[in-house]
Amino acid sequence: MAAFWSYLRRNKRLGLGIFLLLILVYLAMMGLFGIDKAKAYPLAVKPNQPPSREYPFGTDSQGRDLFAATCMGTYLTGKIGLMAGIIGLSVGVVLGFASAYYGGVLDTVVRWVVDVLLTIPGLLVLVVIASTLRGRQGMNTNQMALIVSLLAWMWPTRTIRSQVLSLKERAFVRVAKLSGEGSLEIIFTELMPNLLPFLGASLVGSVTSAVFASLGLEALGLGPMREPTLGMTIYWVMYYGAFVRKMWWWVLAPIVVIVLMFVGLFLVSAGLDELANPRVRRRV
Repeated sequence: MAAFWSYLRRNKRLGLGIFLLLILVYLAMMGLFGIDKAKAYPLAVKPNQPPSREYPFGTDSQGRDLFAATCMGTYLTGKIGLMAGIIGLSVGVVLGFASAYYGGVLDTVVRWVVDVLLTIPGLLVLVVIASTLRGRQGMNTNQMALIVSLLAWMWPTRTIRSQVLSLKERAFVRVAKLSGEGSLEIIFTELMPNLLPFLGASLVGSVTSAVFASLGLEALGLGPMREPTLGMTIYWVMYYGAFVRKMWWWVLAPIVVIVLMFVGLFLVSAGLDELANPRVRRRV
C-alpha cells in the first residue's frame, strides 16, 4: 500500500481519476443502499420543485426526486458501461490473441471483419438495433448493456491484435517455444501478463465508449424508458423543455455527473497508459 500511494503521488492523473471515480462509486452506493429508491421514479414527490433542504437537487416534472434519480442513474449508467465494456473487451481479447498468435486464415478473417465494421457509423447501427429490439415492452438496463456491447469489441480486437503481433516476436516467446510450452500456455503465462496494464487501459476505454453509446441511445429515447439512467434523465429534460422553462437544476445534476464520469475515466486511462508505456513513464 505504501508503494501504491507513493506511485499515485507521482502519477497524479491516475490518482485524480481514481478520486473522481470514487465519488461516483459513493453516489452509486447511495443509490443502492442509502436512499429511498421509490423517489427516483415518477409520481413519488411533488413535481417542479427547485433545490431545497427537503430536495437538495430539486424535483422534475415527472415527480422524481433528482437527488435519488442522480444516485440511481449513476449506478445504472455505470452498470451498463461496465457490463458492455467487460463483454466487449473479453471478445476483443479472445479474437485479438487468437488472430495475432495463430495467424493464417483466422487472422485474415478477423482483420477483414474488424476493418469493415469500423468503417460503419457505430451509433447508427446501434440506433437501428435498439429501435428493432425495444418493442412495445421497452427494455431493461441489462438488455441495454447487451445492445451496446454488440459493437464494443471491434476496437479492442484491433489494438490487442497489434500488441500481440509485436510481443510474439520477442526473445522470451521464442525461448518459451524452445522450452516446449504449448500455444495456450504461452498466451496465458507469457503474453497476457505482459499486457495487463494495456488491458486495464483498454477496459477503461471500452467502458468509456459504452457509456457514451448508451447516453446517445437514451438521449434519443431508445433506452429503458422507466429507469432513471443519466441518459434517460437527459431525454426527459429535452422532452419537457427544461431549458425553456428555466428548470436549471434538472439539467445540472446529470450533466455534472456525466462530466465527472468522463473526466475520471480519461484520467485513469491516461494514468494507466503512463504505467504501461515506458516511453511516457515518469522517472522518480
